[in-house]
Amino acid sequence: MWLYGLAAVVVLWMLVWLWRDNLEIPAIGEKYVFVTGCDSGFGNLLCKRLDRRGLNVLAGCLTEKGADDLRRATGPKLKTTLLDVTDSASIQRAMEWAKKEVGDRGLWGLVNNAGRSLPMGPTEWMRIEDFHSTLRVNMMGLIEMTLTFLPLLKRGRGRVVNVASVLGRVAANGGGYCISKFGVESFSDCLRRDIHYFGIKVSIIEPGFFKTAVTSLEPIERELHRLWNQLTPEVRESYGEKYFDRYIKVQRFIMNTVCDSDLSKVTNCMEHALTARHPRTRYSAGWDAKIGWIPLSYAPAFVIDSMLKFVLPRPAHSVS
Repeated sequence: MWLYGLAAVVVLWMLVWLWRDNLEIPAIGEKYVFVTGCDSGFGNLLCKRLDRRGLNVLAGCLTEKGADDLRRATGPKLKTTLLDVTDSASIQRAMEWAKKEVGDRGLWGLVNNAGRSLPMGPTEWMRIEDFHSTLRVNMMGLIEMTLTFLPLLKRGRGRVVNVASVLGRVAANGGGYCISKFGVESFSDCLRRDIHYFGIKVSIIEPGFFKTAVTSLEPIERELHRLWNQLTPEVRESYGEKYFDRYIKVQRFIMNTVCDSDLSKVTNCMEHALTARHPRTRYSAGWDAKIGWIPLSYAPAFVIDSMLKFVLPRPAHSVS
């Protein structure tokens, strides 16, 4: 009998969780949300979805063309501003602009979506500036955006939605991308625990592999050739031309077979984090994230190491 009782408790808990998870905040049309990285990809699609829902969207775009295209595709409640998250002055100007837009209501949501993935490749191929270029956008830009906009969020008792990655759970390649996304995970956890006293909620989005500018093959291959060409002859010889060719083929295989074209799987998570009465702490977006990367992140290190050894080529002069 106790098994039936336990099963009943589990079923009841699941029903209550589903009911609670579907509750939405009231007066959505009065809320203001600021989104970074809106020229294309997840940020662009999210702005269009929030605009259709009736929210007041403040979109930060890197280029004038991106801002113009987004304005033409949306309604009058969406407004744009130019934003470079690696530039402190640009972030400050965006905050002052948003402050005038939201007035005494404060800001309901900040979606830190802006990011870059390149350069990615074997760690030894990188120079220190290659790490800086990614960390400045994905991690330091996200942190500065959050700290600069916190007064507006405290006034609105709003939400911070930070876009990390499954590669913030499993470090599968070299370069600054995985490092930056591990940093986003850590910063978000610390932030959530520090500011919940003020009614602010923090959610982390962990997308799997999707077809965006970040996973476009042409720039990935271009950057790999740049990294390869900047190596000293001794380092190139230790890897060998065959290693380089096979590494390129692995990237092509991953991007062509794994990447999902349905970006709404990610923006659905972002939208829920902004509009749900009880947002989740973490959202895994994409089936590769749910059944692959996230479970793998709990596996012993030797399991992940062995899988990557199997997938990636061996250097010409490896010793093991």
